[in-house]
Amino acid sequence: MRPGQEGALGCCGLCTCPGTTGDEIMHQDIVPLCAADIQEQLKRRFAYLSGGRGQDGSPVITFPDYPAFSEIPDKEFQSVMTYLTSIPSLQDAGIGFILVIDRRQDKWTSVKASVLRIAASFPANLQLVLVLRPTGFFQRTLSEIAFKFNRDDFKMKVPVIMLSSVPELHGYIDKSQLTEDLGGTLDYCHSRWLCHRTAIESFALMVKQTAQVLQSFGTELAETELPNDVQSTSSVLSTHTEKKDKAKEDLQLALKEGQRILESLREPLAESTAPSVNQDQLDSQATVQRLLAQLNETEAAFDEFWAKHQQKLGQCLQLRHFEQGFREVKATLDTVSQKIATFTDVGNSLAHVEHLLRSLASFEEKSSVAVERARALALQGQQLIENKHYAVDSIHPKCEELQHLCHQFATEISRRRGLLSKSRELHSLLETSMKWCDEGIYLLASQPVDKCQSQDGAEAALQEIEKFLETGVENKIQELSKIYKEYETILTPDLLDHVQKVFQKQESMHEMFHRRQASLKKLAAKQTRPVQPVAPRPEALTKSPCPSPGSWRGSENSGSEDSALRRGPYRRAKSEMSENRQGRGSSTGDEEEGLAILRRHVMNELLDTERAYVEELLSVLEGYAAEMENPLMTHLISTGLHNKKDVLFGNMEEIYHFHNRVFLRELERCTDCPELVGRCFLERMQDFQIYEKYCQNKPRSESLWRQCSDCPFFQECQKKLDHKLSLDSYLLKPVQRITKYQLLLKEMLKYSRNCEGAEDLQEALSSILGILKAVNDSMHLIAITGYDGNLSDLGKLLMQGSFSVWTDHKKGHTKVKELARFKPMQRHLFLHEKAVLFCKKREENGEGYEKAPSYSYKQSLNMTAVGITENVKGDAKKFEIWYNSREEVYIVQAPTPEIKAAWVNEIRKVLTSQLQACREASQHRTLEHSHSLPLPAPSSTSPSGGNSRHVKKLEERKTDPLSLEGYVSSSLPKPPEKGKGWSKTSHSLEVPEDEGGWSSAEEPINSSDAEEDGGVGPKKLVPGKYTVVLDDEKGGPDTLAMRSGDVVEVVEEGAEGLW
Repeated sequence: MRPGQEGALGCCGLCTCPGTTGDEIMHQDIVPLCAADIQEQLKRRFAYLSGGRGQDGSPVITFPDYPAFSEIPDKEFQSVMTYLTSIPSLQDAGIGFILVIDRRQDKWTSVKASVLRIAASFPANLQLVLVLRPTGFFQRTLSEIAFKFNRDDFKMKVPVIMLSSVPELHGYIDKSQLTEDLGGTLDYCHSRWLCHRTAIESFALMVKQTAQVLQSFGTELAETELPNDVQSTSSVLSTHTEKKDKAKEDLQLALKEGQRILESLREPLAESTAPSVNQDQLDSQATVQRLLAQLNETEAAFDEFWAKHQQKLGQCLQLRHFEQGFREVKATLDTVSQKIATFTDVGNSLAHVEHLLRSLASFEEKSSVAVERARALALQGQQLIENKHYAVDSIHPKCEELQHLCHQFATEISRRRGLLSKSRELHSLLETSMKWCDEGIYLLASQPVDKCQSQDGAEAALQEIEKFLETGVENKIQELSKIYKEYETILTPDLLDHVQKVFQKQESMHEMFHRRQASLKKLAAKQTRPVQPVAPRPEALTKSPCPSPGSWRGSENSGSEDSALRRGPYRRAKSEMSENRQGRGSSTGDEEEGLAILRRHVMNELLDTERAYVEELLSVLEGYAAEMENPLMTHLISTGLHNKKDVLFGNMEEIYHFHNRVFLRELERCTDCPELVGRCFLERMQDFQIYEKYCQNKPRSESLWRQCSDCPFFQECQKKLDHKLSLDSYLLKPVQRITKYQLLLKEMLKYSRNCEGAEDLQEALSSILGILKAVNDSMHLIAITGYDGNLSDLGKLLMQGSFSVWTDHKKGHTKVKELARFKPMQRHLFLHEKAVLFCKKREENGEGYEKAPSYSYKQSLNMTAVGITENVKGDAKKFEIWYNSREEVYIVQAPTPEIKAAWVNEIRKVLTSQLQACREASQHRTLEHSHSLPLPAPSSTSPSGGNSRHVKKLEERKTDPLSLEGYVSSSLPKPPEKGKGWSKTSHSLEVPEDEGGWSSAEEPINSSDAEEDGGVGPKKLVPGKYTVVLDDEKGGPDTLAMRSGDVVEVVEEGAEGLW
């Protein structure tokens, strides 16, 4: 390569365009001529550049003997000449080329043509042309003559010397610069030269392309705008890194290729033993070395540029991460600040304040993650600033804001904790004062009035009161003004009102104590009159309650002294009786006061337990139910709990809102008038129906809890709430609470019998008990299985219970009938407004609600077709349910007579309401077709002398032609069978199961033979109550006149048909 071409990256340093520098060639758009382009022409070897030099360093181009030289096209010849003259350096080419034309085997005519052609087409400077003329005698002679005569034709810028032999040639060019075919020693292989030239030029092109790629990539990197988000920045950094790696890979391939070419150039030089050195090979080796050096410099420059670019992109990515983290943390801290702002409640009780403190601690713990992240992010920003990040002006304000938010959070949490601590301190004082007042009230209520009538008893009671009052120094509110000043920051209107009420209660208790003390001091200060000694009365006088006149006369003789002695104790006793009457008056006032104290105590217990209940519900809803939707707790929730929140907690949230927002506030309004609390319950009785829904869901909740009670979620929540009991205990709270109300109402009613709200309390108690019954009934109702219809279509569930049931099928087989009469079935009956259901009770294995029974549906009776017989002879606990003219009779035995009476009354109410509806719908038709019953005069010979006929008149039933105690169908002339009963048509029932064993404790059911055998003929009326449906006033003076609507009780029908 010519001097000055060291900076070239491409093959330009190895190609044409002499006189241009490497950098110029690198950036020129002219495509250079390369060996690969004229490889076929170069392979012909009609001219070659051996690398030899003249004495002054002129490059030597050899034209070997080539017979077809004249046939080479001009274009190809010109290309080869141009390429060969472009290889030496500019310095060597500037000296001029020496051409050695070997025509020793040719003819003179060819020599002349070749010389002329070369001279005309040679593109570079010529210094000397050496021609080896033909060696033949004739041709040599001819060439000498012709050259002399045609010398002017060869006039060129340089001399042309005709040489006769090779030795003459050596006189112009040293043998070491000539190849072996010219008698020289220069090592030259044309194929190897061509291979090297092709490789060097290809490597130069590779270097040029690599440099262009790097330059283009560098321009792209320099012009890249920094993205504004993490994802785009990461994408740009990843893309640029991939491109950089690809460029580096191409660069490494180029370096490896240059090293390989350099080694192949060095190999011939190392193996050659000739003292001569091929200058062109040395130049090629130097060219490759310069290209490798240029590649190394390009790589180093690119690495430096990439390092800066990568650092900037890395800092940009760090900045985007920092900014994204800042936005997320700030949003979280803003949410935290908003949540802190909602922590305005200071609590309405000590338990509430404790819960608020736990909630605050839990909130602080949950928020600590965001706060710690904010602090870590601020520290990260400081590190970026210390590392001289390019966006310091953007990072520094954000770090300061993060630190400010963290400090603000800590300050606000500390302030809230301080307020709640103050509130806890105040509520503790209030509760201590309340407890002290309650203890004082109990003390006053527990002091027996009769014992306080004596001096010793009054003094003991006084000492007890004074001792108790001494404890008030540390247990009561001393000064309201001091409380106002000390707790000014937390005194909300409600809390201020509470403080005032506690103080008023404290003052009221003090006033009660002062009144009691005054009363006791009077009793203790009372002096007993001295008793004078009295002579003993005569024995007869003391023994005889009605002394004889003689005795009285004897006593009169005893003188006035005895009389005075007897009058003294009498006056004293009278005085004491008067004082006792005053004491009883005082006792009545104390009793009323004691009842008022007890009512207030019950009210306080109701309020305290209500507040605690509300707090417990809130803790469960916030600590368990809400946490089930917390993403941070999802990993702790087992699969079986997913989407089961409503199953586990039922409608607890609805119950909480009712008590917290409505019922508790209404109860608090009754603090001063506890006896009026019944009105609160009555006004909200409809709202208490929500407990029925909760209790109906309880079995499902209980089952789910048993399946998932070991779930880590519950353990973690219990730990955070600091609950000693597990969740299932708190899920039972609503059930326990609804049952607790009736106990508190009973207590309040006991102490409020003569008060204004006693009736409301009684009604509220009955309503609560009704709700409990409805809840209990519904729990049994949902356990019925096998019923195809809709239970709600049967109307309201009135009663339910377990009974022993016998069936009597008159149309059945005799053995079946007899077996059924003796063999009871255990059935659970459900009495609805429209039907009665017979079910078989099945106990389940398990625990808790899983152990609760289920009921297999067996049959049902439509109440429009049911009749009953209230009394079954032989057992006061049995009654009959029958239908269809008693073809099938169900004998039902209740556990107790009371249960039987309740069921009979309830069934009677249902049938009565149906008959009343029937009467109102068909009263006119029934009056036309009704028949009158014969009413014979009472017989004095009735065997039931102790139980004479009892006739009772029901004023409200006089206009009712239908019986409400016994029904007589207009289509059946015979009276009801087997005592009083209701007779209507019924659907047939299934044959009862053969269930249970023989019972020796049960006697056969007694029934008339006529009923059993189905005989005909006149039948006697069964004793019982009947209603007169038509007037009968035609009897004689001994006949009892009856009017429609009157009720008569038939004791016995005589042999003559007389009643």
